Amino acid sequence: MKTPTISFISHGGGPMPLLNDPAHAQMVKHLKGLTPKLGKPSAILLISAHWEETVATVTASAKPGMIYDYYGFPAETYKIQYPAPGEPALAQKVYDALNHAGIAVRQDANRGYDHGLFVPLMLMYPEADIPCVQLSLVNNLSPEQHLAIGKALQALDYDNLLVIGSGFSFHNMREFFAPHTQEREQKNLSFETWLQHTVNGDNVVEATQGLANWSQAPNARYCQPREEHLLPLHVCYGLAGRPADQTDDVVILNKHSSAFTWFGKTLAE
Repeated sequence: MKTPTISFISHGGGPMPLLNDPAHAQMVKHLKGLTPKLGKPSAILLISAHWEETVATVTASAKPGMIYDYYGFPAETYKIQYPAPGEPALAQKVYDALNHAGIAVRQDANRGYDHGLFVPLMLMYPEADIPCVQLSLVNNLSPEQHLAIGKALQALDYDNLLVIGSGFSFHNMREFFAPHTQEREQKNLSFETWLQHTVNGDNVVEATQGLANWSQAPNARYCQPREEHLLPLHVCYGLAGRPADQTDDVVILNKHSSAFTWFGKTLAE
C-alpha cells in the first residue's frame, strides 16, 4: 500500500493567477514546477478553503459543474470550464473513513468545483482528465477537528491518490493592498517562519499541538483574521503525520506564503 502524496498550496486571489497577473507570477511558476514532482495521480482529493458546511461534506457527483465564487472580475472568468470528472467511488471511501472515525460526514451529489479547485488545477493539470473530489471544511473552524479529519483520512485505501489542501497561509485581504513597510513584512515573515518551523518539527505531538494552538503564534491574527484559508493545512498535516518533504516560500500579492508537500511512501502490507 502507498500513502497518498499530499500538498498544501496557496491558490491566490480569485481567478487572478489565470489572468497573467504579475503579483501571481511566482505562484504560477511554483505550481507548474510542482506538478512533475507530484506525478499524475489516479484521482485528486482537494480540501478547499472556499467551502464550509456544518459537517464535513464530500462531493459525490460524477460530472461536477462550476462555481464562480468571486466578484468583479472580467466576464471571461465566469465562463471558465474545468471539465474534470468526479469520482463517486473515492467520495464513498472518504465518507467511510470519516464515518468510521466517528466524524459527522455527508455526501453532496450536486455541488460543483469552486475556484479553490479549478484555479490551481488549471495550472497544475490543465488537461482536466484526472477525477476530482472536494472535501469541505467544517464551519466551526476548529483546528483540532480539522487535524482529526486529516488523521481519519489515513484509513483511505486509494491507489496513487493526490490530496491537496487549497488555501493561503497569508490571508488578510486588507493587507494585500496596503503600502509595503518593513513592519508589515516582518509581521508576515514572523508567522510564516513559525508555521514552517512547526510543520517541520521532529516531534509530531508538539507540532500537532502547535497547529491546534496556531492563533497563539506570532502575528497569527494579522496573517489570518479568519482561519478558513489555513485549515486545509491542518487536514493535510493530520493526514501526513510527519514533517514535510518539501517546503516552499512563495510570494503572492507581495506577501510571503508557505507551501508544504509530502510525497507518498510505499508501506509494507
